[in-house]
Amino acid sequence: MKPRPSVLIIQTAFIGDVVLATALIESIQAQEPDATIDFLVRKGNEVLLEGHPKLRTVYVLDKQRKYQSLMELARTFRKIRYDCVINVQRFATTGLLTVMSGASITIGFEKNPFSRFFSRRIAHTIGEVHEVTRNLSLLAPLGIQSSSRPRLYPTPAHYERVKPYQSGKYITVSPASVWFTKQLPAAQWSEFLSSVSGCRVLLLGGPDDKSLCDEVVAKTSHGEVINLAGQLSLLESAALMAGAAMNYVNDSAPLHLASAMNAPVTAVFCSTLPDFGFGPLSDDSTVVQTEQRLECRPCGLHGHRNCPEGHFRCATTIRKEQLLATLR
Repeated sequence: MKPRPSVLIIQTAFIGDVVLATALIESIQAQEPDATIDFLVRKGNEVLLEGHPKLRTVYVLDKQRKYQSLMELARTFRKIRYDCVINVQRFATTGLLTVMSGASITIGFEKNPFSRFFSRRIAHTIGEVHEVTRNLSLLAPLGIQSSSRPRLYPTPAHYERVKPYQSGKYITVSPASVWFTKQLPAAQWSEFLSSVSGCRVLLLGGPDDKSLCDEVVAKTSHGEVINLAGQLSLLESAALMAGAAMNYVNDSAPLHLASAMNAPVTAVFCSTLPDFGFGPLSDDSTVVQTEQRLECRPCGLHGHRNCPEGHFRCATTIRKEQLLATLR
Protein backbone atom coordinates (compact mmCIF):
# COMPACT_ATOMS: atom_id res chain seq x y z
CA MET A 1 0.00 0.00 0.00
CA LYS A 2 1.31 3.44 -0.92
CA PRO A 3 2.11 5.43 2.27
CA ARG A 4 0.14 8.59 2.94
CA PRO A 5 2.36 11.58 2.11
CA SER A 6 2.74 14.16 4.88
CA VAL A 7 3.19 17.82 4.00
CA LEU A 8 3.84 20.93 6.09
CA ILE A 9 3.13 24.37 4.65
CA ILE A 10 4.85 27.36 6.30
CA GLN A 11 3.44 30.89 5.97
CA THR A 12 4.05 33.08 9.03
CA ALA A 13 3.43 36.47 7.39
CA PHE A 14 0.24 38.53 7.58
CA ILE A 15 -3.44 37.67 7.28
CA GLY A 16 -3.72 38.15 3.53
CA ASP A 17 -0.57 36.11 2.90
CA VAL A 18 -2.00 33.17 4.84
CA VAL A 19 -5.30 33.37 2.96
CA LEU A 20 -3.55 33.32 -0.42
CA ALA A 21 -1.38 30.39 0.69
CA THR A 22 -4.49 28.27 1.26
CA ALA A 23 -4.49 27.66 -2.51
CA LEU A 24 -1.60 25.26 -1.81
CA ILE A 25 -3.85 23.19 0.46
CA GLU A 26 -6.52 22.99 -2.23
CA SER A 27 -4.07 22.06 -4.98
CA ILE A 28 -2.28 19.37 -2.96
CA GLN A 29 -5.55 17.83 -1.81
CA ALA A 30 -6.98 17.87 -5.34
CA GLN A 31 -4.11 15.82 -6.75
CA GLU A 32 -3.12 13.88 -3.61
CA PRO A 33 -6.43 13.35 -1.75
CA ASP A 34 -4.78 11.01 0.77
CA ALA A 35 -2.09 13.50 1.80
CA THR A 36 -1.87 14.64 5.39
CA ILE A 37 -1.46 18.42 5.38
CA ASP A 38 -0.37 20.61 8.31
CA PHE A 39 0.10 24.38 8.33
CA LEU A 40 2.29 26.79 10.33
CA VAL A 41 1.20 30.40 10.92
CA ARG A 42 2.24 33.24 13.22
CA LYS A 43 0.34 33.59 16.48
CA GLY A 44 -3.03 35.26 15.91
CA ASN A 45 -3.54 33.97 12.38
CA GLU A 46 -4.52 30.45 13.43
CA VAL A 47 -8.14 31.63 13.65
CA LEU A 48 -8.21 31.77 9.83
CA LEU A 49 -7.83 28.00 9.67
CA GLU A 50 -10.17 27.10 12.54
CA GLY A 51 -12.15 23.97 11.64
CA HIS A 52 -10.44 23.65 8.25
CA PRO A 53 -11.59 20.26 6.89
CA LYS A 54 -8.43 19.61 4.85
CA LEU A 55 -5.87 20.25 7.58
CA ARG A 56 -4.76 17.88 10.31
CA THR A 57 -2.89 20.33 12.56
CA VAL A 58 -2.34 24.09 12.59
CA TYR A 59 0.92 25.04 14.31
CA VAL A 60 1.69 28.48 15.70
CA LEU A 61 4.98 30.40 15.76
CA ASP A 62 4.93 32.81 18.69
CA LYS A 63 7.10 35.74 17.62
CA GLN A 64 6.98 37.21 21.14
CA ARG A 65 9.15 34.26 22.21
CA LYS A 66 10.60 33.72 18.79
CA TYR A 67 13.64 31.52 19.38
CA GLN A 68 12.10 29.36 22.08
CA SER A 69 9.05 28.81 19.88
CA LEU A 70 11.31 28.08 16.91
CA MET A 71 13.20 25.36 18.78
CA GLU A 72 9.99 23.79 20.11
CA LEU A 73 8.55 23.61 16.60
CA ALA A 74 11.78 22.21 15.16
CA ARG A 75 11.75 19.38 17.71
CA THR A 76 8.10 18.64 16.93
CA PHE A 77 8.68 18.59 13.18
CA ARG A 78 11.76 16.37 13.44
CA LYS A 79 9.70 13.82 15.37
CA ILE A 80 7.01 13.85 12.67
CA ARG A 81 9.52 13.55 9.82
CA TYR A 82 7.46 15.15 7.09
CA ASP A 83 7.82 13.88 3.56
CA CYS A 84 7.80 17.49 2.39
CA VAL A 85 8.02 20.98 3.89
CA ILE A 86 6.89 23.85 1.64
CA ASN A 87 8.07 27.26 2.83
CA VAL A 88 6.16 30.15 1.30
CA GLN A 89 8.11 32.71 3.34
CA ARG A 90 11.30 34.39 2.18
CA PHE A 91 12.77 35.22 5.60
CA ALA A 92 15.52 33.60 7.61
CA THR A 93 13.50 32.31 10.59
CA THR A 94 11.25 30.07 8.53
CA GLY A 95 14.17 29.10 6.29
CA LEU A 96 16.09 27.84 9.30
CA LEU A 97 13.02 25.99 10.56
CA THR A 98 12.59 24.36 7.15
CA VAL A 99 16.16 23.06 7.25
CA MET A 100 15.84 21.94 10.88
CA SER A 101 12.61 20.04 10.14
CA GLY A 102 14.51 17.05 8.81
CA ALA A 103 11.96 16.62 6.01
CA SER A 104 12.85 14.40 3.07
CA ILE A 105 12.03 17.22 0.63
CA THR A 106 12.27 20.92 1.43
CA ILE A 107 11.00 23.51 -1.06
CA GLY A 108 11.11 27.29 -0.91
CA PHE A 109 11.87 30.48 -2.80
CA GLU A 110 15.48 31.16 -3.67
CA LYS A 111 15.30 34.57 -1.95
CA ASN A 112 15.16 32.85 1.43
CA PRO A 113 18.59 33.20 3.09
CA PHE A 114 18.61 29.46 3.89
CA SER A 115 17.41 28.32 0.46
CA ARG A 116 20.85 26.95 -0.42
CA PHE A 117 20.07 24.16 2.01
CA PHE A 118 16.63 23.38 0.53
CA SER A 119 16.07 20.39 -1.73
CA ARG A 120 14.43 22.63 -4.32
CA ARG A 121 14.79 26.38 -4.85
CA ILE A 122 12.15 28.26 -6.85
CA ALA A 123 12.61 31.67 -8.47
CA HIS A 124 10.47 34.51 -7.09
CA THR A 125 9.67 37.71 -8.96
CA ILE A 126 7.15 40.43 -8.20
CA GLY A 127 4.79 41.28 -11.05
CA GLU A 128 3.66 39.41 -14.14
CA VAL A 129 1.64 36.79 -12.23
CA HIS A 130 -0.66 36.67 -9.21
CA GLU A 131 0.79 35.80 -5.82
CA VAL A 132 -1.28 32.61 -5.83
CA THR A 133 0.44 31.51 -9.05
CA ARG A 134 3.83 32.34 -7.53
CA ASN A 135 3.00 30.23 -4.49
CA LEU A 136 1.72 27.34 -6.59
CA SER A 137 5.06 27.23 -8.43
CA LEU A 138 6.42 25.67 -5.22
CA LEU A 139 4.42 22.54 -6.04
CA ALA A 140 6.13 21.94 -9.40
CA PRO A 141 8.94 19.80 -7.91
CA LEU A 142 6.24 17.49 -6.53
CA GLY A 143 4.61 17.08 -9.91
CA ILE A 144 1.41 18.74 -8.71
CA GLN A 145 -0.22 20.57 -11.60
CA SER A 146 -3.56 21.47 -10.02
CA SER A 147 -4.09 25.24 -9.89
CA SER A 148 -6.65 26.03 -7.23
CA ARG A 149 -7.89 29.27 -5.74
CA PRO A 150 -7.47 30.14 -2.08
CA ARG A 151 -10.37 29.03 0.08
CA LEU A 152 -11.56 29.51 3.65
CA TYR A 153 -14.05 27.36 5.52
CA PRO A 154 -16.22 29.24 8.03
CA THR A 155 -17.97 26.75 10.28
CA PRO A 156 -21.76 26.58 10.84
CA ALA A 157 -21.16 28.52 14.07
CA HIS A 158 -19.55 31.37 12.11
CA TYR A 159 -22.49 31.56 9.70
CA GLU A 160 -24.96 31.45 12.61
CA ARG A 161 -23.15 34.32 14.31
CA VAL A 162 -23.63 36.69 11.34
CA LYS A 163 -27.14 35.58 10.38
CA PRO A 164 -28.83 38.51 12.23
CA TYR A 165 -27.06 40.94 9.87
CA GLN A 166 -28.07 39.13 6.69
CA SER A 167 -31.75 39.95 6.38
CA GLY A 168 -32.36 41.85 3.16
CA LYS A 169 -29.83 43.30 0.75
CA TYR A 170 -26.57 44.53 2.23
CA ILE A 171 -23.04 45.51 1.25
CA THR A 172 -19.89 45.45 3.33
CA VAL A 173 -17.19 48.12 3.40
CA SER A 174 -13.74 47.49 4.89
CA PRO A 175 -12.29 51.01 4.91
CA ALA A 176 -9.03 50.37 6.77
CA SER A 177 -5.54 49.22 5.87
CA VAL A 178 -2.32 48.85 7.84
CA TRP A 179 -0.80 51.40 5.44
CA PHE A 180 -2.17 54.91 5.01
CA THR A 181 -1.39 55.09 1.28
CA LYS A 182 -3.35 51.87 0.60
CA GLN A 183 -6.46 53.32 2.22
CA LEU A 184 -9.15 55.39 0.52
CA PRO A 185 -9.78 58.35 2.87
CA ALA A 186 -12.73 58.12 5.25
CA ALA A 187 -14.36 61.19 3.71
CA GLN A 188 -14.49 59.48 0.31
CA TRP A 189 -16.00 56.31 1.74
CA SER A 190 -18.61 58.48 3.45
CA GLU A 191 -19.36 60.41 0.26
CA PHE A 192 -19.81 57.14 -1.62
CA LEU A 193 -22.14 55.70 1.03
CA SER A 194 -24.24 58.87 1.01
CA SER A 195 -25.11 58.03 -2.60
CA VAL A 196 -25.92 54.36 -1.89
CA SER A 197 -29.58 53.43 -1.58
CA GLY A 198 -31.68 50.30 -1.30
CA CYS A 199 -29.39 48.36 1.01
CA ARG A 200 -27.82 48.34 4.45
CA VAL A 201 -24.11 48.98 4.91
CA LEU A 202 -21.96 46.88 7.26
CA LEU A 203 -18.53 48.24 8.11
CA LEU A 204 -15.89 45.58 8.80
CA GLY A 205 -12.49 45.72 10.45
CA GLY A 206 -10.50 44.85 13.52
CA PRO A 207 -10.64 46.52 16.95
CA ASP A 208 -8.05 49.10 15.84
CA ASP A 209 -10.30 50.14 12.93
CA LYS A 210 -13.30 51.12 15.05
CA SER A 211 -12.46 54.82 15.21
CA LEU A 212 -11.97 55.03 11.44
CA CYS A 213 -15.31 53.30 10.90
CA ASP A 214 -16.93 55.67 13.40
CA GLU A 215 -15.58 58.53 11.30
CA VAL A 216 -17.10 57.05 8.14
CA VAL A 217 -20.48 56.71 9.88
CA ALA A 218 -20.34 60.26 11.25
CA LYS A 219 -19.70 61.82 7.84
CA THR A 220 -22.26 59.93 5.74
CA SER A 221 -25.92 60.71 5.28
CA HIS A 222 -26.79 57.05 4.67
CA GLY A 223 -29.34 56.14 7.29
CA GLU A 224 -28.48 52.49 7.83
CA VAL A 225 -24.78 51.97 8.44
CA ILE A 226 -23.67 49.51 11.13
CA ASN A 227 -20.13 49.58 12.48
CA LEU A 228 -19.03 45.99 13.15
CA ALA A 229 -15.32 46.73 13.50
CA GLY A 230 -13.86 44.62 16.27
CA GLN A 231 -17.06 42.60 16.75
CA LEU A 232 -16.50 39.74 14.31
CA SER A 233 -13.72 37.20 13.88
CA LEU A 234 -11.99 36.84 10.53
CA LEU A 235 -14.03 33.79 9.56
CA GLU A 236 -17.26 35.48 10.70
CA SER A 237 -16.37 38.45 8.50
CA ALA A 238 -15.69 36.06 5.61
CA ALA A 239 -19.07 34.38 6.16
CA LEU A 240 -20.77 37.79 6.11
CA MET A 241 -18.95 38.83 2.92
CA ALA A 242 -20.11 35.66 1.18
CA GLY A 243 -23.73 36.82 1.31
CA ALA A 244 -23.21 40.48 0.43
CA ALA A 245 -24.43 42.13 -2.76
CA MET A 246 -20.96 43.67 -2.97
CA ASN A 247 -17.88 43.98 -0.76
CA TYR A 248 -15.82 47.16 -0.95
CA VAL A 249 -12.22 46.82 0.17
CA ASN A 250 -8.79 48.40 -0.11
CA ASP A 251 -5.65 46.55 -1.20
CA SER A 252 -5.57 44.77 2.15
CA ALA A 253 -6.55 41.55 3.95
CA PRO A 254 -10.36 41.84 3.40
CA LEU A 255 -9.70 41.74 -0.34
CA HIS A 256 -8.23 38.25 0.07
CA LEU A 257 -11.01 37.15 2.41
CA ALA A 258 -13.44 37.98 -0.39
CA SER A 259 -11.33 36.06 -2.93
CA ALA A 260 -11.23 33.01 -0.66
CA MET A 261 -15.04 33.03 -0.40
CA ASN A 262 -15.50 33.83 -4.12
CA ALA A 263 -17.58 36.76 -2.88
CA PRO A 264 -18.34 39.78 -5.11
CA VAL A 265 -15.69 42.42 -4.51
CA THR A 266 -14.72 45.92 -5.56
CA ALA A 267 -11.04 46.42 -4.77
CA VAL A 268 -9.70 49.97 -4.42
CA PHE A 269 -6.01 50.40 -5.25
CA CYS A 270 -4.48 53.72 -4.26
CA SER A 271 -0.66 53.82 -4.12
CA THR A 272 -0.17 50.17 -5.14
CA LEU A 273 -1.06 48.31 -8.33
CA PRO A 274 -2.95 45.06 -8.93
CA ASP A 275 -0.07 44.18 -11.30
CA PHE A 276 2.04 43.43 -8.23
CA GLY A 277 0.05 40.20 -8.04
CA PHE A 278 -2.41 40.83 -5.24
CA GLY A 279 -5.57 41.66 -7.16
CA PRO A 280 -9.02 40.10 -6.60
CA LEU A 281 -9.74 36.54 -7.71
CA SER A 282 -13.52 36.35 -7.27
CA ASP A 283 -15.64 35.62 -10.34
CA ASP A 284 -17.43 38.95 -9.74
CA SER A 285 -14.59 41.38 -9.13
CA THR A 286 -13.66 44.90 -10.18
CA VAL A 287 -10.53 46.96 -9.58
CA VAL A 288 -11.08 50.67 -8.95
CA GLN A 289 -8.14 53.05 -9.20
CA THR A 290 -7.38 56.60 -10.23
CA GLU A 291 -8.07 57.44 -13.84
CA GLN A 292 -5.27 60.00 -13.84
CA ARG A 293 -1.75 59.17 -14.95
CA LEU A 294 0.53 59.85 -12.00
CA GLU A 295 4.31 59.65 -12.41
CA CYS A 296 4.65 58.88 -8.69
CA ARG A 297 2.40 55.81 -8.77
CA PRO A 298 3.24 53.23 -7.61
CA CYS A 299 5.43 54.66 -4.87
CA GLY A 300 6.41 51.23 -3.56
CA LEU A 301 5.52 47.58 -3.34
CA HIS A 302 3.80 48.03 0.00
CA GLY A 303 2.29 51.17 1.50
CA HIS A 304 3.58 54.22 3.34
CA ARG A 305 2.57 56.00 6.53
CA ASN A 306 2.16 59.17 4.49
CA CYS A 307 2.11 60.13 0.82
CA PRO A 308 5.78 60.69 -0.18
CA GLU A 309 4.71 63.53 -2.49
CA GLY A 310 2.36 65.13 0.02
CA HIS A 311 -0.72 65.23 -2.25
CA PHE A 312 -2.12 61.64 -2.17
CA ARG A 313 -3.74 62.09 -5.58
CA CYS A 314 -3.71 58.33 -6.19
CA ALA A 315 -6.56 58.20 -3.67
CA THR A 316 -8.21 61.61 -3.75
CA THR A 317 -8.81 61.46 -7.51
CA ILE A 318 -10.86 58.27 -7.25
CA ARG A 319 -14.49 59.22 -7.90
CA LYS A 320 -17.53 57.90 -6.05
CA GLU A 321 -19.13 57.10 -9.42
CA GLN A 322 -16.44 54.45 -9.97
CA LEU A 323 -17.56 52.72 -6.78
CA LEU A 324 -21.27 53.14 -7.45
CA ALA A 325 -20.87 51.54 -10.89
CA THR A 326 -20.19 48.15 -9.30
CA LEU A 327 -23.24 48.12 -7.02
CA ARG A 328 -26.02 46.07 -8.59
